[in-house]
Amino acid sequence: MSDREPHGHRLEATALHLAYDGVRVVHGVDLAVAPARITAIVGANASGKSTLLRGLARLLKPAGGGVTLDGSDIHRLPTRSVARILGLLPQEPRAPEGITVGDLVARGRHPHRGALGRWSAADEAAVHEALAATGTAGLTGRRVDALSGGQRQRAWIAMALAQDPAVLMLDEPTSFLDLTHQLDVLELLRALNRTRGTTVVMVLHELNLAARYADRIVVMAAGRAVAAGAPAEVMTPAVIRDAFALEARVVDDPVAGTPMIVPVGRAAAPA
Repeated sequence: MSDREPHGHRLEATALHLAYDGVRVVHGVDLAVAPARITAIVGANASGKSTLLRGLARLLKPAGGGVTLDGSDIHRLPTRSVARILGLLPQEPRAPEGITVGDLVARGRHPHRGALGRWSAADEAAVHEALAATGTAGLTGRRVDALSGGQRQRAWIAMALAQDPAVLMLDEPTSFLDLTHQLDVLELLRALNRTRGTTVVMVLHELNLAARYADRIVVMAAGRAVAAGAPAEVMTPAVIRDAFALEARVVDDPVAGTPMIVPVGRAAAPA
């Protein structure tokens, strides 16, 4: 695969404000993504977590503050250069009608192809490796729209892997999957991080899975990052109460030893 900087690329948000149609939904977030680690962004519905991911991925221009990649304003960098470093899998990706898994995954190589767009041995190897890593090699001739939810999600992740990004960003990659397939996807992402040193940033809904698989958790509430750090530092009853309006107990996960959140009930409204 492509050569990487020894300590990964630096992706940082400074006093970042993001808005839709002039309405701000992310307010003054400071965030330095940990290179070569897995970061999970969590929060209640409408907390701004997906919007923050879009801002980090250069899909939204800041309404204030900014995002830098290796110290440079990400919006001033050439699109192809950014695409060689950052890969993004949105929450509900759309594929052209009738496209096969093989063709979809091959599209991940677009940022690496030259001006003439010629297919190279490196492109072939990257696609082969991505298909093998995701267990989708046997699906290459199948239409994406004919796959099950789990198969389709793995095909999209294969496309992202074929891009060979140093930073892989995913918006709710476990949505619409049963628990077994959720674990499959998260184990795949952890293996990718551990073996390639890929920085992973993902939005997750399930707090216990975030605590088990992430090295670092960012908690969003009302458009602000209200807590950030290792799971054991962040997943506390007080943070969960403030960010999710949920009373919970936090115990040790008997399998992973990470924090496990046991819901008690809705938190009482402040007097």
